[in-house]
Amino acid sequence: MRVGIAHHFGWAVAVTASADHRVVDRRRLVLVEPGTPAAPIHSDGKGLDDAAAAELVARVRASAGRATAASLDELAAAVPDPIVSMSLRAWPLDFPDDIAIQRRVPYEARADSVMYRQILAEAARARNWDVHLFEAKDVESRAAGILGERATDVLHGPRTTLGPPWTKDHRTALAATIVAAEARRNFRLERTPDDARTERR
Repeated sequence: MRVGIAHHFGWAVAVTASADHRVVDRRRLVLVEPGTPAAPIHSDGKGLDDAAAAELVARVRASAGRATAASLDELAAAVPDPIVSMSLRAWPLDFPDDIAIQRRVPYEARADSVMYRQILAEAARARNWDVHLFEAKDVESRAAGILGERATDVLHGPRTTLGPPWTKDHRTALAATIVAAEARRNFRLERTPDDARTERR
């Protein structure tokens, strides 16, 4: 099973798909505990000095870590087979950690979003799931290219077979699982026999 995530501030759409790209679960994930500010950099921390903002971010991160872990545990328990990967929208891997810098342009508009993706990635790795990063602007077209003639049925069919909601977020999340599966397949094809023997050990 592979799960794709389309995240927002404090919540996310998660679509879990089987090896043949069949949707086995779709749900809204809670990424932060109720009553906790969802955007500590972009809006909730406005007017605070850097020290107070850093304290707020630390509190939100801790809350998000707990809520995300609980949401992923519920998801893993609900699907019929083990989850092997999570796909998340890519972020700059050199994104600054310093809160004072994050509060400045151009980082301020992206800092909260990056925080949620980092927490999701940490939670996935803690569960031994691979983490795959995708670009939202082309992930659906890349998935369509992989699927070929099946693209419309796989990406748009769940709206008919499962009923609403089946939004762009859902298609993006599903497409991300397809791209991740193809990347994994290509990785296996590129390995040498020695690589395979090492992995089996």
